[in-house]
Amino acid sequence: MRKLLPLIGTPSGSHPGGRSAMTCRFRCGDACFHEVPNTSSNEYVGDVIAGALSRRSMMRAAAAVTVAAAGAGAAGVAGAPQAHATPTASGPQRGARGLRFTPVAPNTTDAVTVPEGYRQNVVIRWGEPILRGAPAFDPEKQTAKAQAGQFGYNCDFLALLPLPGERGRQLLVANHEYTDEVLMFRGYDAADPTREQVEIAWAAHGLSAVVVEEDRRTGKLTAVPRHHLNRRVTATTEFRLTGPAAGSDLLKTSADPTGTKVLGTLNNCSGGTTPWGTTLHGEENFNQYFANSGRATDKRYGIGTGATERKWERFDKRFDVAQEPNEPHRFGYVVEFDPYDPASTPRKHTALGRFKHEAANIRLTADGRPVVYSGDDERFDYFYKFVSSKRMRKGSSRAVREHNLSLLDEGTLYVAKLTGDSPAIEIDGTGKLPSDGEFDGSGEWIPLATATAEGAVSHVEGMTAEEVFVFTRLAGDKVGATKMDRPEDIEPSPVTGKVYIALTNNTNRGVGTNAKADEANPRNANKHGHVLELTERWNRPESTKFAWSLFLVAGDPDDPATYFAGFPKDRVSPISCPDNVAFDPYGNLWISTDGAQLGSHDGLFGVATRGERRGELKQFLTVPKGAETCGPIIQDRRVLVAVQHPGEVDGASVEKPASTWPDGPGTYVRPAVVAVWREDGRDIGA
Repeated sequence: MRKLLPLIGTPSGSHPGGRSAMTCRFRCGDACFHEVPNTSSNEYVGDVIAGALSRRSMMRAAAAVTVAAAGAGAAGVAGAPQAHATPTASGPQRGARGLRFTPVAPNTTDAVTVPEGYRQNVVIRWGEPILRGAPAFDPEKQTAKAQAGQFGYNCDFLALLPLPGERGRQLLVANHEYTDEVLMFRGYDAADPTREQVEIAWAAHGLSAVVVEEDRRTGKLTAVPRHHLNRRVTATTEFRLTGPAAGSDLLKTSADPTGTKVLGTLNNCSGGTTPWGTTLHGEENFNQYFANSGRATDKRYGIGTGATERKWERFDKRFDVAQEPNEPHRFGYVVEFDPYDPASTPRKHTALGRFKHEAANIRLTADGRPVVYSGDDERFDYFYKFVSSKRMRKGSSRAVREHNLSLLDEGTLYVAKLTGDSPAIEIDGTGKLPSDGEFDGSGEWIPLATATAEGAVSHVEGMTAEEVFVFTRLAGDKVGATKMDRPEDIEPSPVTGKVYIALTNNTNRGVGTNAKADEANPRNANKHGHVLELTERWNRPESTKFAWSLFLVAGDPDDPATYFAGFPKDRVSPISCPDNVAFDPYGNLWISTDGAQLGSHDGLFGVATRGERRGELKQFLTVPKGAETCGPIIQDRRVLVAVQHPGEVDGASVEKPASTWPDGPGTYVRPAVVAVWREDGRDIGA
């Protein structure tokens, strides 16, 4: 394992956001150790919202009473914050509807821990066969052919879709963000990977579609192998480039002189489902797969000048920018996948822009046009939305489905600019309340480019429309978009329409020449993250104006620098590094975490977004050692999570595992999907 240099301002040996060096190495190519790609002078959102903590919440923090709530099988961590519980005679089961469970205590157990009265099972693991002819998983005899028929590695986003006519069955779609070869292959040599190992990794990336079946007696969910809808999409599957940049000279390569076809999808992170029955997947840290670039445009995307970690460029020249300069331009898009048609060609929608997409979630306008929200998961980068000009059609005919598959190819792409409503001098980063007594503001969606059937028009001076859609980050720089602390998952509430944005962290705030924060600001070097709540004007998703407010400031509730929408902080669970978000049927926001900085493992949390319990946050589960919680799905009677990169701890390997999850000692650690349900069969948290 190569030696990694510590970031300035970060303790030696630690990584920003609490991730292990191994995670940074394989998932994002050590993005946090590279120079910040965004060197523009745009306003930084940390300067807008710094100190956005009410005086009342700080008073509550001073009087907080901590009550530990032991979750089933959870072990407390010495020195770590304890779960907080409602101190009433009826106990911690009281709460917002959908959140009536005993919160799991922070812990470091090498397991998935769930609340009292709940049960769980592993739905599917890396390597389990899902296609006809695929062999059973044998970690000592892996082949690329076998992996192409087996469930992929490091599942992230999850979707569960209905299967009409198949009682008790649903269609599970998962994406596979990245591979960790050190934990996949015994004796792996990072300096000299074999072709077979590289091709296995290609096959372990991408997407999986697999039918799952419910055991109605227990709530257990299991995969159905060899179903005709089961499918694998890999790094070598053919994709279709669509929208305004398709066919552009910027997208043409020697293998594809048309600029309309590309092999594979890489580093798929969060995503979304569409009202017309497809799934969306954001290509995130695609930069790490490409070697030998020296262009400024590539540097803005974090593409390096030397060899890559995985050395794929040795085996396929498309990963060598020196040989195929346009190949990186074909990644960094939102992928649309039709799981109901195993013969369909997945699409990459250029109209949604090219950046490190985290999520792609849709809200329909009153007249049926989709609006897609997406974040760019990088320190000091932006969040965006796309407003389609075409209306969704209802029905399931081939003509209707083809029409709906084109909805994300025509419309306008916007980037967000936020403005505080208090004088800048009053926002000093200390938590001091401004004179108007509240911290919120307004914002505008700045148009970048519009795509039509006849062509595309740029709204950015000095850039063509094709350049805007391919170099979207540079377009955001030019129009003065607001810099954010790693905007990750973005999702509109199906109940209220308000949009929630998870901002995971930014330990580089105030470091070097980066945007500064007051040293007395408790959020300086933001390592815990926060959540913003955005309300479109007139509650219309196509609006170009919005209001925003601070919803959560993550961290230990006993820390006065935290905020939980005004809810008493002695009655919430500690949370750090919000990442993926989802909603339950009651409109509660569920938040999964990545890189928790509070001495305990990552987990899944539910928080009320309205009513008298707004801000009540409770931890529902924790994941094993080294793992991240991903892809939450909250159904009436079941919760699903993707347990990503378990055992990914510095120094770990096949020979020296840091985790034995999910199958125990003597087995390979394996990313997997887990289902959780109430043992009495009733609704979750109700």
